[in-house]
Amino acid sequence: MSSKLGTIVMGIRTPIIKEGDNLANIVVESVLEASNLENIEIEDRDIIAITEAVVGISEGNYATIDQIAEDLRNKIDTKHIGIVFPILSRNRFAVLLKAFARTSEKITCLLSYPSDEVGNDILQKERLAEYNIDPYKDIITEEEYKTRFGDFKHIFTGVNMIDFYREVATSENCEINFILSNNPEEITKYTKNILVCDIHSREETKEKIKKIQNTNVVGIDEILNNSINGSGYNEKYGLLGSNRATEDKVKLFPRAGEELVNKVQEMIKEHTGKTVEVMVYGDGAFKDPVGKIWELADPVVSPAYTKGLEGSPNELKLKYLSDNKYNKLKGEELSEAIKKEIKEKEQNLKGKIETQGTTPRRYVDLIGSLCDLTSGSGDKGTPVVYIKNYFKNYAD
Repeated sequence: MSSKLGTIVMGIRTPIIKEGDNLANIVVESVLEASNLENIEIEDRDIIAITEAVVGISEGNYATIDQIAEDLRNKIDTKHIGIVFPILSRNRFAVLLKAFARTSEKITCLLSYPSDEVGNDILQKERLAEYNIDPYKDIITEEEYKTRFGDFKHIFTGVNMIDFYREVATSENCEINFILSNNPEEITKYTKNILVCDIHSREETKEKIKKIQNTNVVGIDEILNNSINGSGYNEKYGLLGSNRATEDKVKLFPRAGEELVNKVQEMIKEHTGKTVEVMVYGDGAFKDPVGKIWELADPVVSPAYTKGLEGSPNELKLKYLSDNKYNKLKGEELSEAIKKEIKEKEQNLKGKIETQGTTPRRYVDLIGSLCDLTSGSGDKGTPVVYIKNYFKNYAD
């Protein structure tokens, strides 16, 4: 392939994937067919990425509202539940709220403000200063919210999520009220039976509430961490990463990812003699610049990947080298100097690449975000993404 080409990212179309399908076979056959039709050369260290949605679908990892409600009853007294820091999402949380409301007489819902954990606003931020409200210490009651922010609509959906969540709960004959505060301990003033619903900060939230005496605290990562009456489940994440499948059923975060990625890698090796890397990806870890929404509503970007994707890049900044160390060089002389610098860096790091994983910019987070942007969540029909040259640099 021409050295003029850097990283190449391609969405791979597959058949529509249904429960019980042999996903490894579908992925490998689709990649091989695309490589033949589109003249794509499969090389060592190319990457095959599979969206978590089709992994969960193929393995039949689903749960109904009634199964969720039953497991919640197994974990806490559900007469009056305190729900803490749910994200504001019709696809992610609303169907879970329906399950929680089905088994409860009353819910007190504590919402963070001015936005949820992933950046969805719940009110007009500019009005906080107008009303002299300090998000670090002040509590907004439901009545105050109605008076001051009740006309708020989400920038993308046009929905006020407090109104929407109220409709969901009351449709299950459950009373619900809302409080806005960034202090999770506030919920203990209303009930001691508490369901923690934030994603990435969940352990910290649980610990803060557990310090209050006589509290019974469970996280949604602990609901459906085993099967209930034949339901799907996820041992590690429970309901985290779940998504609406129907009005009465959710698809859970996939369980069989590690087995799948290793199988796909093995099958590609058998067909081509090449060792590719394989990963399962969910939400990308990026932030929308307009809505300020952080995309990552899954517990991790990648729940499973082959060993070659461990670690983080340790890259030289070519622009910095060009503007500083080699600022007097141009053309081929500059190009050769930078290539030499890259090769020297690679030699110095040889055998140490695995230690680079302590930085936040892990390969799987970067690649998963790239894949999420490529496949999207709409009608592209490309649940598999093929990446070439990701591990090649300017010196290759």
